[in-house]
Amino acid sequence: MGEMLGNFKRTHMLGLVREEQVGEEITVMGWVAKKRNLGSLIFCDLRDREGILQVVFTEDASKEAYDKADTLRSEYVVAVKGIVRTRESVNESMPTGRVELIGSELKILSEAETPPIMIKENLDASENIRLKYRYLDLRRPDMQRIFKLRSKAYMSVRAFMDQEGFLEVETPILTKSTPEGARDYLVPSRNYKGKFYALPQSPQLFKQLLMVSGFDKYFQIAKCFRDEDLRANRQPEFTQIDMEMSFIQIDDIIDLNERLVKKVFKDVLDVDVEIPFQRITYREAMDRYGSDKPDLRFGMEISDLTDAAGGTGFKVFNDAIEAGGSVRALCLKGGASMGRKDIDRLGEFVKTYKAKGLAYIILKDGEIKSPIAKFLSDETMSAIISRMEAADGDLVLIVADRNEVVFQSLGALRLELAKKTGMLDGSERFRFAWVTEFPLLERDEEAGRYVALHHPFTSPMEEDLELLETEPGKARAKAYDMVLNGEELGGGSIRIHDTSLQAKIFGLLGFSEEEAWERFGFLLEAFKYGPPPHGGLAFGMDRLVMFLAGTDNIKDVIAFPKNQNAFDPMTEAPDKVEEMQLSDLGISVEKQQ
Repeated sequence: MGEMLGNFKRTHMLGLVREEQVGEEITVMGWVAKKRNLGSLIFCDLRDREGILQVVFTEDASKEAYDKADTLRSEYVVAVKGIVRTRESVNESMPTGRVELIGSELKILSEAETPPIMIKENLDASENIRLKYRYLDLRRPDMQRIFKLRSKAYMSVRAFMDQEGFLEVETPILTKSTPEGARDYLVPSRNYKGKFYALPQSPQLFKQLLMVSGFDKYFQIAKCFRDEDLRANRQPEFTQIDMEMSFIQIDDIIDLNERLVKKVFKDVLDVDVEIPFQRITYREAMDRYGSDKPDLRFGMEISDLTDAAGGTGFKVFNDAIEAGGSVRALCLKGGASMGRKDIDRLGEFVKTYKAKGLAYIILKDGEIKSPIAKFLSDETMSAIISRMEAADGDLVLIVADRNEVVFQSLGALRLELAKKTGMLDGSERFRFAWVTEFPLLERDEEAGRYVALHHPFTSPMEEDLELLETEPGKARAKAYDMVLNGEELGGGSIRIHDTSLQAKIFGLLGFSEEEAWERFGFLLEAFKYGPPPHGGLAFGMDRLVMFLAGTDNIKDVIAFPKNQNAFDPMTEAPDKVEEMQLSDLGISVEKQQ
């Protein structure tokens, strides 16, 4: 049974005890990380949030404390009073490695069973067992470092936004279901049976309303919810650094957010991020990198071979071009040494992105080897090699298909090759960029209408307004994404504040005036009363912390995440509820067959 604290009062965190404390009597509290009984001496490593301190119990210092220490086991919670002394055997790998505590009084505050997972760094345990015992997983020093870092990032963001004149305002969690791209989480209402609240996918409409309210600059660190199938590094609930500003242009938002990122990386990692960031248009990003979130830490850009490959008599190329697609390629420097099996594996890889296949040209020992050489004239082959700037020892990889498939498959292949060949080794640690001028709309062929690429409130560029009448699909948006190392870090846009333009966009999206008012009526009503020009941006906080922490798993930076099936093994949520709760809500649940 655990003892009470009594007159014990903690004076120092374990990991912060240093040589300055030598000779002092201190009181520390924490968990037993390790115990070693050497007969006349008992060594205990005690752990708290700040680190580990070695505590020594001897019969000379206190027989009572020594005997009690002999009963300690891993993860017991204890309080120890004693004198700090210099360690005889210094451990330079520990911040506290020059000192130790000679325990004179010991209280066992609580006992612990053998934990089901090891409390140690770089734990090799299944994800589900870690999530089931997440409170133990979070005790591990590497996890504690991540959450100290995350907290530091929060403080940095808040200090910066306050200095820039932003008001932190919370927006509702229980709100109206509005279509924003993903499925809403719904919450049934007891007072309004048959009606539902929705959890917000983002605070988008409310932050625009705050601009109508005259708040001028708003931000919050906001919880968001999306009921979608989880891919890598997606969670059903996640955190955004959300902001909106009035009377601004794109450059104002970009400048502010570059300075914000610079401050956070300096405060948290002491890394100096260079600003301004490179800017690249959406069209250029797709043409050169096959991605709207390009990784710019290495080259190997995509080249367009359509004009060189057209009219060659090679059916695969011709069919793709005649269907409105293209022929594009990558050149892997030194890739000629790659074996046939490895090249075949790359062919299978691009098929997962719907490419029909992967053509290749090997330049080795002054010879050209390629399964498509028999279909191409020497002139065409030379034109392709010249366009690719390929030399002896290189490998050219070609995809011919619809543009969407070509960009997706070569964009993914570019990243795969960079990982496999070590191109990122020694590259700059953080490479930021802005992607701008996104398309305003994209065509949903199944639905036979346009859908908003970002959301329906994104403003088109002034010079493209006429295209809304003639070729809406070619209109560009005042939208921008911040990209870091090939991942989207945040995105935003200038919003529409003109009601007639908003009505036109709703029409292009297939909403009748009645439907638009049914879905977004409260925003449209507000816009009758003087909305200012406004725009904003939202960062993925979890993704930002992933980069700061140097992990590639989003679950590492969320205290209590769900697994890939959106299930929490610790609380076993979602779970059934009492019939009475359902009855209060007017809900009955169909039994699944």
